[in-house]
Amino acid sequence: MAELESCDVMMKVIKFLSSLLQRVSETNDSFRFFHTQRISIFHGLTRPTISIESYLERIFKYANCSPSCFVVAYIYLDRFAQKQPLLPINSFNVHRLLIASVLVSAKFMDDIFYNNAYYAKIGGITTAEMNLLEMDFLFGLGFQLNVSISTFHHYCSYLQREMLLEFPPLIISPNISITDDHKLLFCVNDEGSTTSTTHQQQLAV
Repeated sequence: MAELESCDVMMKVIKFLSSLLQRVSETNDSFRFFHTQRISIFHGLTRPTISIESYLERIFKYANCSPSCFVVAYIYLDRFAQKQPLLPINSFNVHRLLIASVLVSAKFMDDIFYNNAYYAKIGGITTAEMNLLEMDFLFGLGFQLNVSISTFHHYCSYLQREMLLEFPPLIISPNISITDDHKLLFCVNDEGSTTSTTHQQQLAV
């Protein structure tokens, strides 16, 4: 997915992933009183004041990891959600899961990466907490960090498809000047997202 090298494309990826995680978190928040959910080190006492999108943009701005890391981090989050059904992603843990997933992804994917103390500063947590989050995230994944080429392309294709639905391309009719009263024509797809809406909503594609 060479398009990931484009900053504009990456910002759309960040925006889409943020939107997806927001929907998943809100869905699982609504079911937390009806389903058993284990409290973990990823859970905060209160919801963070920073939005998921702003938090992910901050990670993207300062982590300087390769664009592929964010796709792999998304794959890791999906694996974590499937392997840990009693720890669904919600508003109380999504930020810590995000910073942990990107950290682990960067260490696995990139030859050069920042240390845990730096990621702790990005995430607004202590180095000791970052170390614990990394360890718990790895155990939660069962240390299954390898991502095959086919799996990577599968997730990339899903992201591309969903981003086209969420950010449809601008279509300009060749017969209409932008100086006309009609201005610009937009091609909007009315189809909804294909994200799962089970009781404990996860990220599986």
